[in-house]
This record gives sequence, structure tokens and C-alpha cells, in this order.
Amino acid sequence: MQTLDLVSNLHETQSRVLAPVATLIGVERTYARGRLAVPALRGVDIELVPGELVALTGPSGCGKSTLLNILAAVDRADGGSVLVSGQDLCTASESQLTLLRRRSIGVVFQDFQLMPNLTAYENVALPLALDGRTDSVRVLELLSRVGLAQRGSHYPSELSGGEQQRVAVARALVHRPELVVADEPTGNLDSASGRHVLDLLMDLRREEGAALVLATHDRMVAARADRELRLLDGRIASPEA
Repeated sequence: MQTLDLVSNLHETQSRVLAPVATLIGVERTYARGRLAVPALRGVDIELVPGELVALTGPSGCGKSTLLNILAAVDRADGGSVLVSGQDLCTASESQLTLLRRRSIGVVFQDFQLMPNLTAYENVALPLALDGRTDSVRVLELLSRVGLAQRGSHYPSELSGGEQQRVAVARALVHRPELVVADEPTGNLDSASGRHVLDLLMDLRREEGAALVLATHDRMVAARADRELRLLDGRIASPEA
């Protein structure tokens, strides 16, 4: 009986570890341009598990940003099923989506999108503040991890591009999200800063256990991912496409 209980507990533990953070099935998204209906996503299926890094690649206009926006709960699919952290995004209310973004999703923007009137410390702490929480230990820890322990009192205008992106990375991780999405996180950086930011993302998501999805045109970034998903005309392309 004890052996059976141990086996059962092992299976339950494995199931929890491998349970997907996000599952997309048959996701469709179409935008209206004047009288034209322009499909951005056409039946996309994706499953993301904790701790993995997925590179989302493909030409401009293929649907990468749309897919990230749907995963980040800032846009809604027109069809299909979208589950993130156990929440059905297709049926969730706006207040439920807001709460999900504040607690379970982190976003790293290509253009940083730091608040210019807030210091680096305050920018990192912002997701917690929006959720009515404070955690100075966590904020200082992440600033230290991204190499900005001495720059917390500086405003974005006083930081380099690479430093601003590192603040954005810390901000995306401060609330311990289950899912992190990043749109061209190295696109505006020189090669050295880009490598540093990618190293930070990979180290921190591995330690934090979050699933990380990067949209990128950089083959170096894609090569370091656990797997690559290539989008073409709104669909996941076959590996040989």
C-alpha cells in the first residue's frame, strides 16, 4: 500500500510540474481595415510549460505580436480556446483579465515602456503597487540581479538603453508571473547588451519557473531557445517551411 501511495504521489507531482501554463487551440484573430477583414492568426495551436523558453519567429506581419498580445491578455481571440494560468481568456471579464495580468503575466516591451516620472526602483515595483502590494526585498533583489543595484534611484532618462531594458526585465518578473512574453527584447540593443538581457531572461525564468515566449528576428536568440515556433501568414509553419 505504501509503495502504491508513493507511486500515486509521484504521478501527481509530475502532473503538477508538467501542467501547461498556457494552452491555445485553434486560435483565430482577424482585424478590420476599412471594409477589409485581415486575418492575423489562423487556427494556432500552442502549449507552453513551466520553465521553457520558446522563440516565436517569422517575417514581419506574420502574427507574432498579435499572438503575444493574446497570450498577455491585452487582446482577445475571435475564435478558438485560450487558457492561461487556468483562466479562460475568451470568456473572462475585463476585471478578471486585469487581475490575471497583474498576478500571472509579465511583459517585456521592445521599447521598454518605463514610466519616465518614476525611478528604476519605482518602475520595477509598479506591478506590485498596482496590485496593492509592496515587497522591497524582491525589488532590490531583482535590481541587483540585473546589475542595477546602485541605479535604483535613477530615472529612465538617466539610464542607457541596455539599462532601461534590464529594468523592464526586472519589472516583468517582480510579481513572480507564470508566463512572461517579450516582444523583440533585444531588438533596440547593441549585441553585447542584447546578449546580457537574453542571459538575464534565461537565468531568471529558469530560476523562477516561468514559461517565456520571445518574439524575435534574431537567429542568435532563436538558437538559444528550447524550441522555435515559426509563424507564416498567421499559422504555425512546419519546421521545413
